[in-house]
Amino acid sequence: MTENNSSYLGNQNIKGSNVRVSFTPEQVEEYIKCSEDPIYFIENYVKIVNLDEGLVNFKMYDFQKDMIRTVHKDRFVIAKLPRQTGKSTSVVSYLLHFVLFKDNMSVAILANKQDIARDLLAKLKVAYEYLPKWLQQGVVEWNKGSILLENGSRIKAAATSSSAIRGGSYNCIFLDEFAYVPPHIADDFYSSVYPTISSGQETKILIVSTPNGLNMFYKIWTDAENRRNSFIPVEVHWNQVPGRDNEWKKKQIANTSEQQFRVEFECSFIGSTNTLIDPTKLKIMAYNDPIYKNDQGVWIYEYPEKDHLYTMVIDTSRGQNIDYHAFVVVDITTIPYKVVATFKNNEISPIIYPNLIYPIAKKYNDAYILVEINDIGSQIADILHSEFEYDNILSSVFKGRKGQMLSSGFGGGTSMFGLRTTKAVKRLGCSLMKSMIEDDKLLITDYRIIQELVTFITKRTSYEAEVGHNDDLVMCLVLFSWLTSQEYFKELTNLDMKKNIFNDKIKQLEEEIVPFGFIEDGRKDEVEVDNSGNAWYTVF
Repeated sequence: MTENNSSYLGNQNIKGSNVRVSFTPEQVEEYIKCSEDPIYFIENYVKIVNLDEGLVNFKMYDFQKDMIRTVHKDRFVIAKLPRQTGKSTSVVSYLLHFVLFKDNMSVAILANKQDIARDLLAKLKVAYEYLPKWLQQGVVEWNKGSILLENGSRIKAAATSSSAIRGGSYNCIFLDEFAYVPPHIADDFYSSVYPTISSGQETKILIVSTPNGLNMFYKIWTDAENRRNSFIPVEVHWNQVPGRDNEWKKKQIANTSEQQFRVEFECSFIGSTNTLIDPTKLKIMAYNDPIYKNDQGVWIYEYPEKDHLYTMVIDTSRGQNIDYHAFVVVDITTIPYKVVATFKNNEISPIIYPNLIYPIAKKYNDAYILVEINDIGSQIADILHSEFEYDNILSSVFKGRKGQMLSSGFGGGTSMFGLRTTKAVKRLGCSLMKSMIEDDKLLITDYRIIQELVTFITKRTSYEAEVGHNDDLVMCLVLFSWLTSQEYFKELTNLDMKKNIFNDKIKQLEEEIVPFGFIEDGRKDEVEVDNSGNAWYTVF
């Protein structure tokens, strides 16, 4: 081989652009082998920095080779791996092969933080610098956040966000530790990027992460396992790493905790043991895709059925991108009860919230509405009653030491529309919700509810969402569960009793109507006589 002395900006380990190289026959043969087999290339030419041994050749474990073969063969791959398994190093080594032996390839390395993404790019750069010059492409740009090679291929490193790769065209996207990207960012990114990258014929998406609760990574993984999407799932167990046995496991748990080991090494999506719902039950709760969903946050799982009874439980926020408006619609016709529709949104104004609630409640056979009124929910209840003239709004009343009870009143007297979430209400609701879910008396297939249940944990003497999470939909179910304990609810779900209650309400309305006054002016008016002979005069 002969080459000139040109390097990139004085770095003798990097070949600059427009450097002519003469290959020996042996090098031509090696180049072809490397181009055709990424594992051969990695094990023979990629060097990594080992914490104990320094710069060494990358000798891959069997599970790493299997993952690279899958990535090389398939377009969409999602990998669930424990900590410290060399997953990032393996992928970065493959990406180096990807840009070296293919022209005009654009690759994005995205991580939950920009510094982490750039660290991954730095690993790739180290491996690149120690390649023999005859395997290198000339370097055009060599920056902290990106590199550009002479064959037109480039790599960019950035934090995962909906705008991270906006305006670019990418052949391969690597999402590192995607489970640790904040949920709202992950959702926005995936919904905006996936349609673009999937439209190509050979474009690739590679998602690699250790689990971190039920989030977008969990959803993609579960859909992949159940063949509901195009991703190929790759899973690695902690004991597939040489040297890891039960003694190693005991030491790790002793140095950290069993909960941390469960998440970081056993790759459990549910790490906390302090959840209200038993973790073994949470693990087997399966979600379904809604049959209808819109941009406002309404998800429908079952359309209303004739003669079915429904309850809608409503939670209200101030619509300031902090807490969420939420409601759940439950089919209460028979036990087990079923969640058939949900809503979650933190953007719409409380003033227009009733405009969304009313048509859905009407569609679900004039569902019985229970509004949580601790904050501004009472305004929602009042608007539904006074402006929309919606009748089936449930009321509550305080009964001294008995606390709050569901009332059959219309909001008048001592009763009030809606329900206040007191400690007693929440305690009873949580207890009943736990029992109903674990005994399959309340069926839930909504992904967002299951996601909230996983982070609904013990806090002092109560339960609430973990820091950084929310529990608005779960609290709707807590109030629904409380509702099922009320005598009036049991009467509502009894069809014969329901007819009697309806007739009583009609009678009460009739009795409360104030009769019109009449002025006798001597004129003879047209009259209408009913079957009892009563005359109904025309009112002017």
